Amino acid sequence: MSSTWPDVVSAAMKPSIRFVKEWSDEHVVELRIAICDGTSLFVNRIYAGHDQLRNTVAGLRGFARQIEDGMFDLRFGEFGPQYASGAFEARLRFRKHGKILARVRAQSEFDVFEDENLASEATLNLMSEPALLDEFIRALHALSQGTSPEAELEAIRWH
Repeated sequence: MSSTWPDVVSAAMKPSIRFVKEWSDEHVVELRIAICDGTSLFVNRIYAGHDQLRNTVAGLRGFARQIEDGMFDLRFGEFGPQYASGAFEARLRFRKHGKILARVRAQSEFDVFEDENLASEATLNLMSEPALLDEFIRALHALSQGTSPEAELEAIRWH
């Protein structure tokens, strides 16, 4: 029995930030990143060094202990046409009642469109919780160690 279009869309539109390893070598990892706020979905690819992934995990562990007014910038790739591939940036902030707000910006790879060098971009806002952040940190650590192909920061609906 096939799924109906609303079922397919609702399953794909789970609020989250998902990192999936496409490939890696001794220097770099290519990640596909899907960001969804429950209504909009943006997917791009970025490159990160292995050390950058490990440092991100360490930084997130420190952020997770800063329940009051903590802030962390999760960033991979660089924005702008002079850099290869795409870019991803999420500013995570602890807010009232133990919630975590994430303002996420993402940019695709630049490509020629007509006579211009353009990229697609999106800004999405998500909300998560400390337990979901802890699970994401564990999954991102496993991805950085090569024992898992993906990591997801699950979000909760806020609108």
